[in-house]
Amino acid sequence: MLNDLYAALSGAYTASIEWVFEGAVIPALYALGLMEWAEDAFDWTGFAFFGLVQVLVVYAVCRPLEAWRPVERWADRRVVWSDVAYTLLTRLGLLPLIAFVAFASAQSALNGWLVGHGLVMPTLDSLIPGLRDYPLLALLLYLVILDFGAYVMHWLQHHLPWWWALHSVHHAQQQMTFWTDDRNHILDEVISACWTGALALLIGVPPAQFPVIVLLSRLVEALSHANVRLSFGRIGERLLVSPRFHRLHHGVLSVGERGRNYAVLFPVWDWIFGTADFDRSRYPRTGDPEALEEVTRGSWFQQQVAGMRQLGAAVWRSLRWRGGERPRTG
Repeated sequence: MLNDLYAALSGAYTASIEWVFEGAVIPALYALGLMEWAEDAFDWTGFAFFGLVQVLVVYAVCRPLEAWRPVERWADRRVVWSDVAYTLLTRLGLLPLIAFVAFASAQSALNGWLVGHGLVMPTLDSLIPGLRDYPLLALLLYLVILDFGAYVMHWLQHHLPWWWALHSVHHAQQQMTFWTDDRNHILDEVISACWTGALALLIGVPPAQFPVIVLLSRLVEALSHANVRLSFGRIGERLLVSPRFHRLHHGVLSVGERGRNYAVLFPVWDWIFGTADFDRSRYPRTGDPEALEEVTRGSWFQQQVAGMRQLGAAVWRSLRWRGGERPRTG
C-alpha cells in the first residue's frame, strides 16, 4: 500500500516537473538561444520545483498554527519579510539537495578508486544486510544518524568563534516565525549543506530517499521556529523538537556558548549530552541582545555584509589571541 502510494506521488511529481519544463523552461531557453543548457536547466527545474513544494507544505502547516495561537503579535512585521526572502532564495535553490548531487559525483570517483585497490566504502546497507527491504526502517535510521550530525554541527556553530559570527545572523531575529528557519548567512548555509550532503552520502542514503528526508526535516525545523504557543507534552517533548523546546534555544538568554536545546529533530541528543531544557512553562523573547542593528533589522544584503564583517573580526581575534582569555563566541 505504501509503495503504491509512493509510486503514485512520485509519478505525479515527475509529471509536474516535466510539464513545467516543457511548457515554460524550454520555450524560454529557445527564445534566448540557450538550448545547449537544456539538460542542466531540467535539473535546476527539479531543484526549484522541490523547493517550491517545501515552501507550500510548510506554509500550509505552520501559518494556520501561528494565526491560531501566537506567542507574540507585532504591529510592524517588516523584519519578517527579510526572512521570507531568505526562504525563497534558499529553498528555490535547495542547497542541501544540490550539495548531495554534487558530492555524488565525487563519491562515484572515490568508490571507483577504492574498488580499483580492492576496497569497499562501508554504508548502512552493507553493515545491516536487507535494510532496503524495510524502507520505513531505513528512512528512520537515516534520519537519526543525520540528525545526530546536525546536532554536532549546531553545537559547533555556537562554540567556534568564526562559525558563531555567521550563525548569529540566524539568532538576531527578534520576531521569530516559521520563516526564520531559513534566516542564515549564505556561507553558513553552504557549509551546512555540504555537511549534510557529505554525511548522507557517507552512510549511503539512496538518492530517491534523500528528498523525502529533506522535506520531513524541513517541516519539523520550520514548525520548531513557528510563532505558536505549542508544546508536545511531557513525553512528546522528549521525542520530537517542538516550537516551545526550540524557542528556548532562541531566547535572549541562550545565545552563543550559553545555548541550550541544539537538537534539530530529536531532543534525545540534548538529553544525552546535558544540553536540554525541558521547562514547558516558558516562551521567552527571542533574539540576540548583542546583535548589530543591521543584522537585526537590516535588509538581506546588509545582513550578509555584516555577517562577513563579523567573520573577519572573529578570525582576526583568533589570530591575535594569546594566553588565558578565550575568543568571544556570543
